[in-house]
Order: sequence, then structure tokens, then C-alpha cells
Amino acid sequence: MAKFDEPLRRYTAWKIGGPADALLEPPGADELIEAVETAHEHDVPVTILGGGTNVLVLDGGIRGLTIRLARALTDVKIDGTSVVADAGVLYPVLANTTAGRGLAGLEFASGVPGTVGGAVYMNAGAYGSDTSEVLSWADVYKPETGAVERVPNAGLKLSYRRSALHEHPDWVVLRAAYELATGDPGELRARIKEFRTQRMNGSPNRPSCGSTFKPPEGDYPGRVIEAAGLKGTRVGQIEVSPVHANYFVNHGGGTARDALELIEHVREAVFERLAIELELEVKILGEP
Repeated sequence: MAKFDEPLRRYTAWKIGGPADALLEPPGADELIEAVETAHEHDVPVTILGGGTNVLVLDGGIRGLTIRLARALTDVKIDGTSVVADAGVLYPVLANTTAGRGLAGLEFASGVPGTVGGAVYMNAGAYGSDTSEVLSWADVYKPETGAVERVPNAGLKLSYRRSALHEHPDWVVLRAAYELATGDPGELRARIKEFRTQRMNGSPNRPSCGSTFKPPEGDYPGRVIEAAGLKGTRVGQIEVSPVHANYFVNHGGGTARDALELIEHVREAVFERLAIELELEVKILGEP
């Protein structure tokens, strides 16, 4: 059943976001496709929301139908070194599952707090690795044809935090397949533990969207923002984290308007002081 006028701050990592006209968590791929088809028949816009990370939902919320996958589409199948995971599977869960089965290659995913579908959409990565290195294919539902197409890695045009899905916002990832290598479960779990410790030590313990800006060429956004003297800069309840300058944290009750104002201030200040242009990594959804 859909929830109507549902506040999306409950479903985003930043704890920001106005209401969805209708929010649906379908139990499976067939139900998801049916919902998208019905919405399109009635000219209702559709927005897909994964784990709510790497997004800023504006204060006016999202019109039409919002489909959330993080609690739906959560099946994982393993056959030898091949893994097929539904779009709603959380990446850290997939990392731990595969490591426990002695399969290497997805340990980096323990540092990506999103879903399989979102990881394909963004070519998510961490710790020097990314999804493109292990992804075999993704099943994508294309509303314009009403068909599910198995798109190979090359066809997804994966690059830094980008894929062909950016050019086709109506396409919906249903599941993805990975080809991994064999490894020792104990060693793989130890590596994940190291990554987790590294992430905890370098991340603020407050709600944020994750990385706000993409790395400028040959540099890191956190270092650049810190070099511009912007750590601790605050608008309303949103602050450039003193722990990691590329994380903008919500101290409670922060709004998308505050976040956008801080983002623009940081972008302008970095350009004025260092002549470096920062490109936004977080995806903006909804209406002011």
C-alpha cells in the first residue's frame, strides 16, 4: 500500500526532505513494474529512491509517485563466483554476504551506504575501487518499450559517479550481477573491518548525504574546502563538518534551503580563494 503525503526526511540519510505525494515500497520486481506502468498511463511522474544516500530532497517534496527500494527487492543469489543481487540490497550487506562466502571484489562496498540499484546508477565506489570493476550486467526496466533489458557493463557507460542511467532517468535498475574472485573469508572480513574503522574515524557522527562534491582534478574536495578555511561554516542547522569538510552535516531540523545556501557559499568561496570549481556529487530531487 502506498503512503500519501509522507515526509521524506524519514527516508534520507541527511534527514531532510518534504513530503512525497505518494510513497510505495513494492514487494518485488513485478509489482514495481506494474506501479511504474500505471503511473505512466496516468501521466504521473515517478521518482526512484534507493537508500536515501547521496540525495538532497527539497523542502517542497516530490510530486507524483516515489518508489523506495531499500526495503524491497532484497534477494541475493550466489552461484560459484557469480552473484546476482536485487536493486534494493544494501551495498554493505552485499559486501558482508559475499565476503562470508569467500568471494572477493566487493569489500569496498562496505563503505557505500546505498543500494545495489543506486550503486549501478552512480557507479558507486570507495577505497580506490568502484562498481564498474566487478559488475557484469544489470537488468533495467525501460518504460518507453515496456521491456526489461539485460544491459552489459559496457552498455551502462560507467564512469566516475555516473552511468547511462543519468541520460535516461526513467530507466529502473531491477537487479545487478557481479563476477567475483575466490578468497579467504577471514581475510576478507578483516579487510572490511579495516575499511569500516577507516570510515568511522574519518566520518562525522551526524546525518549527512555523504560526499557533497566530486573530486576536482588531481585533488580531494575535503582538502580543498579545508584549505579555503571553510570547516565549521554553518547555515541554519547545516554545517561543513569539522571532521571531514566534504560532509555537510545536519544538526537537527536542517532544511534543504539551508543545505543549498551552504553548498553555494562553499562553491563560491573555494573558487574565489583557490580558483577551483567544485562540481556537486549529491543528486537534488523534488521542488523548493
